[in-house]
Amino acid sequence: MKILLVTQYFYPENFKGNDIAFEMQKKGHEVTVLTGIPNYPKGKFFKGYGYFKRRRETVNGVKVIRTFLIPRGNSTAIPLMVNYFTWFIFASFYAVYLALSKKFDKIIVQQLSPVMMGLPAVVVKKIQKIPVYFWVLDLWPESLESAGGIKNKKILGFFESMVKFLYRNSDKILISSKGFKQSILKKGNFEDKIIYFPNWAEKSINESKQNVEINLPKFPSGFNILFAGNVGVAQDLVNAIKAMEIVLKQNKKINFLILGDGRDRKRLEKLVLEKNIEKNIHFFGKYPIETMSYFFSKADCMFVSLKNEPIFSLSLPAKVQAYMSVGKPIISMMNGEGYNIINEADCGFAVHAEDYKDLADKILEIEKLPVLERQRLGENGKSFYQENFVLENCISNLEKIIS
Repeated sequence: MKILLVTQYFYPENFKGNDIAFEMQKKGHEVTVLTGIPNYPKGKFFKGYGYFKRRRETVNGVKVIRTFLIPRGNSTAIPLMVNYFTWFIFASFYAVYLALSKKFDKIIVQQLSPVMMGLPAVVVKKIQKIPVYFWVLDLWPESLESAGGIKNKKILGFFESMVKFLYRNSDKILISSKGFKQSILKKGNFEDKIIYFPNWAEKSINESKQNVEINLPKFPSGFNILFAGNVGVAQDLVNAIKAMEIVLKQNKKINFLILGDGRDRKRLEKLVLEKNIEKNIHFFGKYPIETMSYFFSKADCMFVSLKNEPIFSLSLPAKVQAYMSVGKPIISMMNGEGYNIINEADCGFAVHAEDYKDLADKILEIEKLPVLERQRLGENGKSFYQENFVLENCISNLEKIIS
């Protein structure tokens, strides 16, 4: 098949669409990607890329077309919206040329934020009369309201109308979390279009590379709980720090390690200093995906959390699959889909969103567990991952869906 993948973010930016493109190309399909100039997450163009540099290239056999956009800058509201709108407008115009000059069989949309990134796909669909498979990884306008803080009803209404338009023009709506179905059905009668298509973990997380382990930070002695990913308000690490304050009054050997960066990091660092618990809470900062196998292998337990918002109860963070894949026990502090998955897999302890007191109890409990019991929980997670979230199985399933 000749497949067009539409997404604002693509290699060298690290998103699941990379795997879809490269794995489908390996299976013998001809893949073209319509994307933007890479600038996520730092807000400036990656080295070697620009308005007049590498706008067309071939990566692992995949043809990549990068249309104009203004970088996201410091990711505050106005620069972010300018980034979103410049890409989808220019990509939509280019989609007309692409649809008239090159024939495709299928279109796949990797729909993260912003939801507008699906519009160029609809342009190609209308011209070529071919199906669109819309992979929903972020719910709009809910995420705009919960994570973006937008409360204006006219703005939210505008984006809700856009979402409905995209869903209507999608032949299938693939959902990364079963909880997303609830939100999508509120926007229309799309029951027959919805297919569960979950995330998977990057292969590199399970591939130890000795050469990248040089100059990486050492883990402190004691029992180490690792959080890896975006350090934002939605992740609610404030309540994790409150839990650690309670924990450290009873057990000084437990450490909480934050691997990653984000808008909430400075506030969290200040909070840790105010509580005088900086000896046990460490901020490692951001490291390449290739180093994750080192960090994950050194941790005793993994941590994931989301705020107490309706949209987050429908979501399953992709880091859950990554944690499961390495066979480490998980502590979670979130509602809905994430809470249910941890319990279903029996791979750790789940507490409800923002319940930092219960979280503190569970942290103390998991540290006291015999090593063999913690290993059992980790192996349960790994088995659940292999049954449900392995990359090769997911891509084979996607191939069947679009065939």
